[in-house]
Amino acid sequence: MEKINALSNEEAYKSFWACCGCKKYAESMVASRPFVTRTDMFDKSDAIWATCGRPEILEAFLAHPKIGDNKAAAAHGGKWASGEQKGMDAASSGTAAAMAKGNAEYEAKMGFRYIVCATGKTAEEMFSILQSRINNDPATELAAGAAEQNKITHLRLNKLMAEHSAASL
Repeated sequence: MEKINALSNEEAYKSFWACCGCKKYAESMVASRPFVTRTDMFDKSDAIWATCGRPEILEAFLAHPKIGDNKAAAAHGGKWASGEQKGMDAASSGTAAAMAKGNAEYEAKMGFRYIVCATGKTAEEMFSILQSRINNDPATELAAGAAEQNKITHLRLNKLMAEHSAASL
């Protein structure tokens, strides 16, 4: 925690934005320091995310490349995005095409990007989740996507802590 607490405000903002691509979230996390423990940081993160409304949630969604868009994931400003979607690397051309079509249908219906915590999931699993959610109404999906974003944020906060722990070795 010491290294995260000691980051300049600018460095901390960039680090927290990489965890959740929402300005309000990143600014609030910077202002919430110092964190006493990992649990304290996660509790504050959850509390901040819970105050975010539709505009902030959609802002965070837009910070993600679409599932299966390997080119965007590799070029994405977020340092962890391409690794999180590794399951798409082994997708058959049929599954990749179905995911691209599903992404487009989902976005047209919901008005926002399909978000799933992709870490550890195969392409088929991610596509199956998309299929199970596409018939939901947009309000239900906004809440589902926000919950997935929070899972992603937790994974990334763990990565951030690991990076700063490794830096001290």
